[in-house]
Amino acid sequence: MLDTNVDVLIIGAGPSGCVAAGYLHKYGIDVKVVEKNKFPRFVIGESLLPRCMHHFEEVDLLDCLKTQDFEIKTGARFLRGHNVAEFDFSKKHTEGYDWTWQMPRADFDKTLTDELVRRGVGIQFEQEVVGVEFETDGTSKTQIKTKEGDDYVINAKFIIDASGHGRVLPRLLSLDKPPELSQHSSIFTHVNDNKRPKGKEGSFITFDVLDKECWLWVIPFSNGKTSIGYVCTNDFLDSFKGSKTERLRSMLKLSDYYYERFKDEDFLFEPWVLQNHSKSVTKLYGKGFALTGNSAEFLDPVFSSGVTFATESGLLSAKLITKKLKGQTVDWESEYSDYIKKGVSVFGSYVREWYSGHLQTIFFEGNTNPEIKRQICAVLAGYVWDDTNPFVKKHNRIIKTLATAIKMGV
Repeated sequence: MLDTNVDVLIIGAGPSGCVAAGYLHKYGIDVKVVEKNKFPRFVIGESLLPRCMHHFEEVDLLDCLKTQDFEIKTGARFLRGHNVAEFDFSKKHTEGYDWTWQMPRADFDKTLTDELVRRGVGIQFEQEVVGVEFETDGTSKTQIKTKEGDDYVINAKFIIDASGHGRVLPRLLSLDKPPELSQHSSIFTHVNDNKRPKGKEGSFITFDVLDKECWLWVIPFSNGKTSIGYVCTNDFLDSFKGSKTERLRSMLKLSDYYYERFKDEDFLFEPWVLQNHSKSVTKLYGKGFALTGNSAEFLDPVFSSGVTFATESGLLSAKLITKKLKGQTVDWESEYSDYIKKGVSVFGSYVREWYSGHLQTIFFEGNTNPEIKRQICAVLAGYVWDDTNPFVKKHNRIIKTLATAIKMGV
């Protein structure tokens, strides 16, 4: 293949890459997307938050998604024994979407890429980034290997790394650093949900909490299948022996609520194991590139924040690159890094306080007053940049303070 010249190269065709590509193409920027895999392909991250609906809407990708009849997600439920904490996205502090989707990502992502290809966006599948060189002015030469084994170079003025767990630029540029969050692992699969109850009980996304650091996710899809998976400490996961299938079968017995529903269901594929979810980097941008989504920071799956951070950062990076290419001044530190880190910090507090037990105390023991619940619900819906919400603005201390008050009976 011949070398290619573009304004912007996007690595990865997941939601972050698609939102970025959609924005750039909409505003006349010459963009090319390279994706290592062939779509459709399986990937985790099957539960969205309402915040990301704004991103799909802004780049005109919402209508194509609406045609797919994905399961509507109107909130989330947390169980711990007989205690239930349920959040309704229509009852939240911050204005915005009160629904989103839970869906097989293979279908969701292919819907996005099909629509972009239809519009004329260049997306090359089964092509892998194997090397990159940056010039002093930020322009780059990226070496691409095709599935046939051929090599070619993409010359770009800017690169957006939306490669997700592939983490292309962090790996090639040695940008990874140890995450601040404690590490957890997950094991998961899909099943045909033959015993699914009708109505809300059968469609609601639920987190069944076994203890502070172990919980089961249940994500029903509109196609009759359901995603099930455990998140726990590495040591706890390693305590179950045998094949991945045998390990997950044994773990399902831990759930009094869901064991009968799933005990006889065949796993549709051998369970996947992801170890040490949390990822972090030394910086979110550099001269000529920006890291978005999971290629930058990944927290933990407990609050389904992954896709929302992916689309938030993908859209913002595309906007700033558009400004830059049109000759405007961009302060990447304040306009991109500080902004994204602020949202990561808020959600990071919730993840830490979930595993510390403080947030679980609020959920299951607090009898939380309606206004506090609305404020927490807005965070769980992804609106983590709204400083009018005390549970955003004071996130570093408010959860622990409230949990302590509940424990003291105040």
